[in-house]
Amino acid sequence: MYLPRFIKKFRTFATMINKKAYRLPAEWEPQSGVQLTWPHAGTDWAPMLDEVTKTYEEMAREIRLREPLLIVGPPTNDTWARDHGFISLVPSLLLDFCFNGWGEKFPAELDNAINRRLYDDGSVKGEYVDHMDFVLEGGSIESDGKGTIFTTSCCLLAPHRNQPLTKEQIEERLKEYLYADRVLWIDHGQLTGDDTDGHIDTLVRIAPDDTILYVGCDDPQDEQYEGLRLMEEQLKTFRTIDGRPYTMKKLPLPLPIYDEDGQRLPATYANFLVINGAVLCPTYAQPDLDAEALRIIGEAFPDREIVGIDCRSLIKQHGSLHCCTMQFPIGVLQAP
Repeated sequence: MYLPRFIKKFRTFATMINKKAYRLPAEWEPQSGVQLTWPHAGTDWAPMLDEVTKTYEEMAREIRLREPLLIVGPPTNDTWARDHGFISLVPSLLLDFCFNGWGEKFPAELDNAINRRLYDDGSVKGEYVDHMDFVLEGGSIESDGKGTIFTTSCCLLAPHRNQPLTKEQIEERLKEYLYADRVLWIDHGQLTGDDTDGHIDTLVRIAPDDTILYVGCDDPQDEQYEGLRLMEEQLKTFRTIDGRPYTMKKLPLPLPIYDEDGQRLPATYANFLVINGAVLCPTYAQPDLDAEALRIIGEAFPDREIVGIDCRSLIKQHGSLHCCTMQFPIGVLQAP
């Protein structure tokens, strides 16, 4: 009569052991390379292909100076490697989640096939795990490398992602699939012009020593002011897994940038990429604000070179530098 209780205890023990086997590393941990999915005439970049290609070439040069670079070419629907790329756990677990064009807003069938192609042709190494029954974009999660996953409720609970799963069920999936101990949900803040439904990498980023970098707004007249204020207040309530408050660093908000139709674009300094020895940071030809953002990011990553890259071309398609890239931890990318 004690068998069911024994089985339950055994499963609990097995889960604890299994959780220790893998983890989602922090972005600042050693990397084996970075993926760029290159723009081409069959994407929305077609009207400004030369302009955006120059930005990609600059990103590629800076990455290649420090680590291997994997370039994915056509056919693809688009170029946002952060959201269609593998989410890689250490050691060498390649998680392939469903990418459905940010809630079925855009075609994604070609992008959704990239990971399997890379795995089948030997470009990446590790154990392939099929999670294609669950929608998850890399830009929607942040990891401290110590078992805490940060995400936004406005994105993960948005329509056409994982309904009819509840918030509690989605959280359990995240903990199970990412071998995480807990999930911290951010319930406020979304940039005007952001069509990802509020990816965390446009708003809040995690840095070493339990540091949170977040986008702030000091102008009460700005349409984003109240949401970002509420986000800041919620972040102040967060505690580390051992109960301590996080170190908070507020990034400035770029001055509004508009497209040719007068629509505001989601410019943000939070969309930086950490690589081996450097942090590549978006800039927007706003010298004072650009310099202030790079200074603050440099404080959070004092052991790395801080490199600014003009991302005015990227935000014309509503993304920025981090959105274009996906890093691989050690042991994943097979350098030529």
